Amino acid sequence: MKIAYISTYPPRECGLATFNHNLIKAISANFNHETLIETSLVVAINNSDSITEYKYPNEVKFVIRQNIQDDYAKAANFINESTVDACILQHEFGIYGGESGLYVLPFLNQIEKPIISILHTILNSPTFLQKAIIKEIAKRSSKIVVMSHRAVRFLIDIYQVPKEKIQVIEHGVPDLEAPLVNPVKEIAQLKGKKILLTFGLLNRNKGLETVVKALPKIVKTHPDVVYVILGNTHPGVVKNSGEEYREYLKELAAELNVEKHIVFMNRFVEEEELINYLTAADVYITPYFNEAQITSGTLSYAVGAGAAVVSTPYWHAQELLADNRGCLFDFKDDVGLAIIINELLDEPDKLMALKKNAYEYGLKLRWPKIGQSFIAVVEKAVNHPDYSEKILRQMIDPGVMPDFNLDYVKRLTDDTGIFQHAKYGIPNRKEGYCLDDNARALIMALMAYQEGNSKDALKLLPIYLSYIHDMQLENGNFRNFLSFSRQFLDEEGSDDSFGRTIWALGYLINTAPNRSYAEFGYELFFKAVPHFKKLTHLRGVCNTITGLCYYLKSHPYDEHIIKELNSLIDKLISSYHGTKGEDWHWFENHMTYDNAIFPLALFHAVEITGNEEVLQIAHESLAYLEKITFNLNTINPVGNDGWYIRGKGNMPLYDQQAIELMAMVIMYFQAYKVTRESEYLKKMFSCYLWFLGENSLRIPLYDSETNGCADGLHPSGVNRNQGAESTLAYLISHLTVVKAFKYDAELETIKQQESIAVK
Repeated sequence: MKIAYISTYPPRECGLATFNHNLIKAISANFNHETLIETSLVVAINNSDSITEYKYPNEVKFVIRQNIQDDYAKAANFINESTVDACILQHEFGIYGGESGLYVLPFLNQIEKPIISILHTILNSPTFLQKAIIKEIAKRSSKIVVMSHRAVRFLIDIYQVPKEKIQVIEHGVPDLEAPLVNPVKEIAQLKGKKILLTFGLLNRNKGLETVVKALPKIVKTHPDVVYVILGNTHPGVVKNSGEEYREYLKELAAELNVEKHIVFMNRFVEEEELINYLTAADVYITPYFNEAQITSGTLSYAVGAGAAVVSTPYWHAQELLADNRGCLFDFKDDVGLAIIINELLDEPDKLMALKKNAYEYGLKLRWPKIGQSFIAVVEKAVNHPDYSEKILRQMIDPGVMPDFNLDYVKRLTDDTGIFQHAKYGIPNRKEGYCLDDNARALIMALMAYQEGNSKDALKLLPIYLSYIHDMQLENGNFRNFLSFSRQFLDEEGSDDSFGRTIWALGYLINTAPNRSYAEFGYELFFKAVPHFKKLTHLRGVCNTITGLCYYLKSHPYDEHIIKELNSLIDKLISSYHGTKGEDWHWFENHMTYDNAIFPLALFHAVEITGNEEVLQIAHESLAYLEKITFNLNTINPVGNDGWYIRGKGNMPLYDQQAIELMAMVIMYFQAYKVTRESEYLKKMFSCYLWFLGENSLRIPLYDSETNGCADGLHPSGVNRNQGAESTLAYLISHLTVVKAFKYDAELETIKQQESIAVK
């Protein structure tokens, strides 16, 4: 069995690098191979844009530069084409690129081997993005490995990871014993001294000043005490602040007159030498400030070496030092620390009991045994490939859909209409209202009432309809923008906003909950009819076609509207023929926003007219849109960073907008209704899943806490603002999927009844 290890790696000075190297050696030793290369392939993560930053050993076969997105895709291809059987990924938010290490998600999704992920940090109060990242890693992984039982509770309660997917394997420790003659005790500064020790990369959250402040009280009782601080300053700290923290500790020691009782050893030591220090120490101290540390490698090493450990009660310490394997003192409590240290130094039997308990527990943490545990996990993943939960849903699965909720829309809506924008999940009144969003909101409210008899939706309907009425001009056109102070901000709106409003009014006439609403919509609709001939922008034409088709479902013999519909269809078809080429099957010489409304309008037109040419162009244009935007089972709509211009390079991937996916979802459902081709239902659901994280970055845009939707997907994450357009796009997509599920079920019932009747 050969394994790909994804992590930082020595000679980079990093706790994960050391852990990864030790894990590889432990697993390889159990396979009885002489070299790491026989069983290992390392993909190393660099923290700069240089591939040659470190001189890696031979087992490192690929280097990912932390912030270079292309490196992740190339690394995934490299792993897929290699002979490895599985991957082991070390995860810490800070080692991967993008916000909170976001780049790890598309990377994992491209790997076609079983993945075991080891989580070194699990937060109990994660940000939206941090929570989404851990949840997605869990979905993609065959097994999630954590090093404490508290971590299991966090994963289940906070991240909703199934318990059966989680494996506790404690942090490994060196399989080494103390030498009979310890060379550390012969160091001049330490000879004949009682040694207090802390080791690891220095940074301010280590809390070493608590020990320095405790030293005067300790030295007063035990003048032969010396506090050894072993380790380099963290490279990131050196880069940003130099040795400021180390100098601060030295100055503090001088102020307290204990500078002669502190020894700084500013260097990295190998494990054999580290064990010498740990076994030479009378007391090992971890005085960390922050409770939220789920794993500490230094603490594990100290216990494994049989040290007497005194620690602040961070999560890992509470668990590892239970059952008299160590002592705890409160955060920043130098007085409490001094009392414990003096008591231990005064009572050698108590000190030896701690060491004995720690040593015996540490025997089961030795790396060879930890390696065996990991081998068992890897073998299960390799022998049971379906154990990995790579979600490639093929049909509609209502079970993965969040509950429909209008709370956020109600928050965005006042007695005038729905606000355009929000700051995170808070309405931004400064930006006022627009016709586009109130038209979408009207469609959404009608769908919500139609699909679930929502009373909240019914209460919202008159607000959105009133806004549309207020914005209509005497000539039948509409204004678009209104300030929060109820001042009109434009003389006339765009063809786009006009078309979306006709769509909403047509939908209202077709699905109104009572006659009063239908008649009101009818009045606004017909006042706008004279403006149809003035439409020049094709998106306005497409939206209007869709609205006319909904109207004609209720009034199929209205010859005047049929004539208007055919005129607009001709305009769209003419544009298609005017720009179509051998390698370009589209209506314009560019693809920008809301692209799916073009084939959507044609599929609606086919449902009303039955026109075969229109159906052919609907299929051709849809196939071309899919060619541009579908990558396997993931939809990547045209990005707005330059759009996709005919003959001018590749399609920009970002920023991706929610309205693109709404249009795709609605379009695929309409295509299914017209053709009865089940493949369209599958693609419809794939597009919907974009909102839930089945996208190029593997991040959900729908926020289950606020019930809003993020305002787009950009290269390094999501736009956390949750405006009306994106939220309505999600809700309309959700309701369309629900509608499609019911529609398909009804068709299946009819088929079964017809089959029974024939028999």
